[in-house]
Amino acid sequence: MKTVAAAAATLLLLGACRGRHEGGPIRVGSKNFTEQVVLGEIAAQALEAEGIAVERKFDLGGTFVCHRALTAGELDLYPEYTGTAFTAILKEKPVSDPARVREDVAKEYTRQWNLHWTPPLGFENTFALVMRGDHARSLGVSKISDLAKHPELTPGFGYEFVERADGYPGLSAAYGLRFASRPREMDLGLLYPALEQGKVDVVAGNSTDGLIVAMGLTVLEDDRRYFPPYEAAFVVRAPVWADPRVRRALEPLSGSISADAMRRMNAAVDRDKRPPADVARAFLSESGRAHASK
Repeated sequence: MKTVAAAAATLLLLGACRGRHEGGPIRVGSKNFTEQVVLGEIAAQALEAEGIAVERKFDLGGTFVCHRALTAGELDLYPEYTGTAFTAILKEKPVSDPARVREDVAKEYTRQWNLHWTPPLGFENTFALVMRGDHARSLGVSKISDLAKHPELTPGFGYEFVERADGYPGLSAAYGLRFASRPREMDLGLLYPALEQGKVDVVAGNSTDGLIVAMGLTVLEDDRRYFPPYEAAFVVRAPVWADPRVRRALEPLSGSISADAMRRMNAAVDRDKRPPADVARAFLSESGRAHASK
């Protein structure tokens, strides 16, 4: 009886999810940092331009929260990175070949969860260890391997970076890092303020963070090529991707966002305090794809 009840509940859930797409808005999600919200807004505005109603569900949390929401049918799409999916979700060991990572992720997401990966958006956003520029120069630190000579430095990392296999555990093993103090764990939005205020000495940010240039920070070279490729794309539930309007909205975004463009958009939000919706609208307009928005 329990098996029958569970099967019935599953069918009801699937029916509800299917109904949400056919008769309700498409739910666009994002993780809880600037770039994700901007990308989510770009997707939302592109969909709205095709006459599709959109429900925005931004700032949900980290990778695992968004992935669970997508596989549970609570989200229809969100931005993700190939390297993150490969290591954090599929539990594969990091590799440096972008094509292999992209192909394996697309295949396994379809097989396991009936999810579709769009082609890459055009930029990669890898993890980046960042220090204050003057501090890094005074210590002669320019590469991640240099950190092994400075165990006195205080690291500050996001919660997910501390836990993920492709984050601090693997990084410390690859580079022999042994900091005297335990990494301070904090929300991603607090990393750069803490670095600027001298509360921490090195943080794990993202290579396209707008504040890197704005604050004159130094990105340490990944001289042992530890981090895998992190190409940005949208992950979409297959029934949603089957809608030709969705494909018309999202397919032209592939290859349209360079790393410099993404960095400028992030800076516009983080440094210039512009709303993500305005930044997304400006990008779409400048790229010749003006879209309607809420």
